[in-house]
Amino acid sequence: MTATSGKLVKGATGDWEVVIGLEVHAQVTSNAKLFSGASTEFGGEPNSHVSLVDAAMPGMLPVINAQCVKQAVRTGLGLNAQINLRSVFDRKNYFYADSPQGYQISQYKSPIVGEGEVTVELEGGKSATIGIERLHLEQDAGKLLHDQSPTMSFVDLNRSGVALMEIVSKPDIRDAEQAKAYVTKVRSILRYLGTCDGDMEKGNLRADVNVSVRKPGGPLGTRCEIKNMNSITFIGQAIEYEARRQIEIIEDGGAIDQETRLFDPNKGETRSMRSKEEAHDYRYFPDPDLLPLEFTDAYVAEIKASLPELPDQKNAR
Repeated sequence: MTATSGKLVKGATGDWEVVIGLEVHAQVTSNAKLFSGASTEFGGEPNSHVSLVDAAMPGMLPVINAQCVKQAVRTGLGLNAQINLRSVFDRKNYFYADSPQGYQISQYKSPIVGEGEVTVELEGGKSATIGIERLHLEQDAGKLLHDQSPTMSFVDLNRSGVALMEIVSKPDIRDAEQAKAYVTKVRSILRYLGTCDGDMEKGNLRADVNVSVRKPGGPLGTRCEIKNMNSITFIGQAIEYEARRQIEIIEDGGAIDQETRLFDPNKGETRSMRSKEEAHDYRYFPDPDLLPLEFTDAYVAEIKASLPELPDQKNAR
């Protein structure tokens, strides 16, 4: 699959091509969390929607929520993607104060959904087909509150264990307009399917944006990841700033550090957050408490038959 060419960025040494990949994190529409029966309702008192499983109390074991699995399969079908009849949950190990387990249950080598594609409409009657690399299920982390005390941070675990679908695109996106169109389209598909409400203000849909630059048609450059974008407008602004920043560094004889960055909407710029980890840093291994997910073709066919009319089908009609 080839990416549609986007707008080239003019630099001091000629034109540059921007290469963008997106990881969209969509909260699954479900009354209960991925591995516990605790409520997913937004806006409760801190730590009021927390089960013993979410708090990682000793001896507590996760139990898979079948509704979340079904929602992930529906989403995969809506993205014209391959549904894997066997998938595995893995532990992604890292310490973070709002993750009481000390690891995240996610999927690595065997995700629930494989390759798919989304076609987006662009200005001037053009369109672009963006490849989907995978969709996997994982649990969300809690939330740190830094504004409650001058000396301490507080932890709210209401969101801990809520089911997320991480939809990973291929690096097929070539400019900010294509990126914005892609997120808009994915959000629309999720809403039609009823698998995520797409509410970006509440953080129910957010995106990590990977940006690199290269001479047109050249080898891929070193990418930087901009974390937790919850506005389509800001995604566009962040890409344009980050591409310009990288071009200026390279043209001045510098090198791009692979790192995670944050976007400051007030200043319209990205800033460094931390060096970027690689997959091996997380020491993934199959979760010993969860059996592999196994589907039948009949199960997938039944879900497919129940899908509503999606945006492209409605347009065609």
